[in-house]
Amino acid sequence: MRTPDRGHLPPLRLWSMLALGMGTQAAGAVFTNGVAFLLPTLHEQRGLSLAAGGVVVAMPTVGVLFTLIAWGALADAVGERLVLALGGILTAAAGLGAVLTADAGSLVPLSVFLLLGGAGAASANAASGRVVVGWFPAERRGTVMGLRQMAQPLGVGLAALTVPGLAEEHGIGAALLVPTVLTAVAGICCALWVLDPPRPVRAQAAPELTANPYRTDRRLWRIHGVSVLLVVPQFVVWTFTLTWLITERSWSAAAAGVLVTVTQLLGAAGRVAAGIWSDRVHSRMRPLRTVAVAIAVVMATLAVTDALDWGVAVVVLVLATVVTVAPNGLAFTAVAEIGGPFWAGRALGAQNTAQFLAGSAVPPAIGALVGVAGYPAGFGVAALLAAAAVPLVPLRRRGDRPD
Repeated sequence: MRTPDRGHLPPLRLWSMLALGMGTQAAGAVFTNGVAFLLPTLHEQRGLSLAAGGVVVAMPTVGVLFTLIAWGALADAVGERLVLALGGILTAAAGLGAVLTADAGSLVPLSVFLLLGGAGAASANAASGRVVVGWFPAERRGTVMGLRQMAQPLGVGLAALTVPGLAEEHGIGAALLVPTVLTAVAGICCALWVLDPPRPVRAQAAPELTANPYRTDRRLWRIHGVSVLLVVPQFVVWTFTLTWLITERSWSAAAAGVLVTVTQLLGAAGRVAAGIWSDRVHSRMRPLRTVAVAIAVVMATLAVTDALDWGVAVVVLVLATVVTVAPNGLAFTAVAEIGGPFWAGRALGAQNTAQFLAGSAVPPAIGALVGVAGYPAGFGVAALLAAAAVPLVPLRRRGDRPD
């Protein structure tokens, strides 16, 4: 069946593409990012150090970074529907393996299944953004991609609300049932209802659409670099907030989970606001630079207030959770637009590979740093990396194409 043109897709069907993209991304986020909320259980009940526990919870992220570009290339070649459906089912199968081996004496089988689950979940990162960008016009992409990017903090928020409590009361296996079921449902829904976005026939496309954008547009390289630096504060906050609240601020796991969920909802709203902002100023990069400055300031403030043991550090942490997720939609939209119909999958795969490569190093590396020098040191490193990202943001100059 011929893929309908954008103008001939009924409004309800058009918005269903956004809903499917969001749902798939959220389910994948529950798996890849929600595993971090097992860290208190691994630390307190299994006796693992923060560094060792960080290695276990980083496994899904490692799996993601190894397969993102491959999923993106497959999406460019055969379409997004097959990629999203297949990836969801593979993630669910690995999740089931993790459930069955989670409470065994050795953590090796669990780590392997978490790695495989992350590899499957990477399909959502590589293909769901293209579904959204491909179906909506340029003047609305910032907004709809901001909505799509809500999926990740919403998924993390759902994981924070369910995973730590289930792990504490019923074990790690019970907690992992949540992402297993969600990814299975997402994969089935994509198989049934996703429509591949329209794209020109390659043989008839303009040369600038089929040319390798990495050879013609240096902005892609700079955006990847900026995103790598800015993802570190995001992963620091996501990975260690729950443990910090429980061990340093004496919060219960349930109360800490509720706070994390609330902050993730606020972060989701922030992503939409950033997308609307970028549509109104007709630029993705100017808002991105402003957000990078804000992240550096907030993370530095968090480091100082935590070092001084001020109660306001919890408030600053909430703010940090909101601002550290704001850049993703801006960078993601820009990469998809620059990549175009024939390179967007691979460009988005490269974007996420770079981010997840940095993100996978955060739990063990920052965990080891925190173990030696305390949480303020970890927050301070995140602030420095955000500051380093600011001058790398490629702002548009006169005569350049829109950013």
